[in-house]
Amino acid sequence: MAGRIIGLDYGSKTVGVALSDPLRMTAQAVETIKRRDENKLRQTLARIEEIIKNEGVDRIVLGYPKNMNNTIGDRAQKTQAFADMLQRRTGLEVVLWDERMSTMAATRTLIEGEVRRENRKAYVDQLAAVFILQGYLDYIRMDSKNPSE
Repeated sequence: MAGRIIGLDYGSKTVGVALSDPLRMTAQAVETIKRRDENKLRQTLARIEEIIKNEGVDRIVLGYPKNMNNTIGDRAQKTQAFADMLQRRTGLEVVLWDERMSTMAATRTLIEGEVRRENRKAYVDQLAAVFILQGYLDYIRMDSKNPSE
């Protein structure tokens, strides 16, 4: 049986983390990894590796922040570099998943859930990771039902 999939929302100071259930049907929020400096990634990578090992993860889905006009900007380039680091360190496949609107959708969900403004920041990155991972899980489930040949 395939392992779990980890979903990551990589930001300049945080990484939202979500995990699939063992059947790869749903995504659940796990945590937000925080760092003080955008370029200090050693502890962030170590924590992600720890989650991967403890949870039996065999694939990484990383939110890919393309611009709204589908171009690749500075944030997407940094995300690509982070994906390369993850792949080198873990040996796992890293899938870049279009995350446009995931943070906005997460924020809207928290507002609709009446989460106070001062508390939203603690959850928005995790919830964005859930949206990213759930989108990917839905895609692979639909793709397996509709073989191209």
